[in-house]
Amino acid sequence: MSTSSAEARSQDRASATPLLRLSKVDKHFGPVQALTGVDLAIYPGEVLALVGDNGAGKSTMIKTISGIWAPDGGQVYWDGKEVHVRNPRDASALGIATMYQDLALCDNLDIVQNMFLGREPRRFGLLDETAMEIAARKTLSDLSVTTVRSIRQPVGSLSGGQRQAVAVARAVLEDVRLVIMDEPTAALGVSQTAMVLNLVKTLSDSGVAVLIISHNLVDVFKVADHIAVLYLGQLVGTYPAGELDTQRAVELITTGALGGSSAAEGRK
Repeated sequence: MSTSSAEARSQDRASATPLLRLSKVDKHFGPVQALTGVDLAIYPGEVLALVGDNGAGKSTMIKTISGIWAPDGGQVYWDGKEVHVRNPRDASALGIATMYQDLALCDNLDIVQNMFLGREPRRFGLLDETAMEIAARKTLSDLSVTTVRSIRQPVGSLSGGQRQAVAVARAVLEDVRLVIMDEPTAALGVSQTAMVLNLVKTLSDSGVAVLIISHNLVDVFKVADHIAVLYLGQLVGTYPAGELDTQRAVELITTGALGGSSAAEGRK
């Protein structure tokens, strides 16, 4: 992320209403406290990276936002209004799309069929194949996806980066406002990773907020405006990406502290 772009987004963050805000969110599973008093905000058009070690609570957080699990305490706000996201349908209705590592694509179906699966337009009682192809082609073009040979090729024949592109395109068709991406570059090659990171930038430039969960700090620093660090279920802080480097980020991830401060002192 360029310095000028990051600075502009930081200024917007200071004056805008968060698209999504978590306030003192708790989540526990029996005696295990997975999230404790988490405060998190993400703004329209922002790329926020959520990082943390294994067991830090990243998966619990995205599943709570996505409606898989309801929080046990705290409040969730959308566009400044408190909401109750009880299931994935509630999240989808708000404009939240979550892409897990498996992407939930059907390998035996082609790109168009995957993008419209379960919501196919009809004309005179028949599938409107022409309308679906036009919309699919336009959406992929808007996302600057140029490596797909044909929108009618089976998804099973696509590379990892192309599959991510199809999943993002499917979300965009639903008027998404927040895209959550869980380890989107895991096990991808250099060119495929570049494709996915370009998708993230394209979404952000179009005003869509992106919450990206990744262990790859190189990728994080390439696209993130801000970085939120989780440590043992607590939010250490949310920092402008330009104020951190890899060494400082690793220190926060592994110790929950920076420069001798405690996790509680480091929260912002």
